[in-house]
Amino acid sequence: MGKACLGKWEGIMKIYQKGQLKDSVRIQLTVAETPDPKVWVWKTEYLSAQHPAVKDYKLKLIDESKGHYAIDEGEGIALPHYRFDNKLFSIFETEGITLTSTYELKGEELIFEVTSGKKGNANTITTFSTDHLQKALLKRH
Repeated sequence: MGKACLGKWEGIMKIYQKGQLKDSVRIQLTVAETPDPKVWVWKTEYLSAQHPAVKDYKLKLIDESKGHYAIDEGEGIALPHYRFDNKLFSIFETEGITLTSTYELKGEELIFEVTSGKKGNANTITTFSTDHLQKALLKRH
């Protein structure tokens, strides 16, 4: 997945809360090779005038036969991602919030989505709400 995504990607991330568009921010994702052929720069810049942020991560190939990758955030945090076809999936929980993260390569577009919500209960089934969505359609430049 890393090699197929090489380059600089740009687009607008739309931020939804409980089904309503609340904000948007221009983002830039840079994917670049490193000396290690199984590791790529995976740097996301949120180009907001009010809340600029940079997430300078690494995408690491863990086991190609299983489609297992990890996004290494540094400081001992590496979130597992799993590739199916041209899409990376990750599900994790922090501070009682469950998040899903996906990156999908569709031709010359990269779709990046993050959902978040809380754990619930319906009889004997554990449920999860989807309260927030961040979605960006990125184009390579």
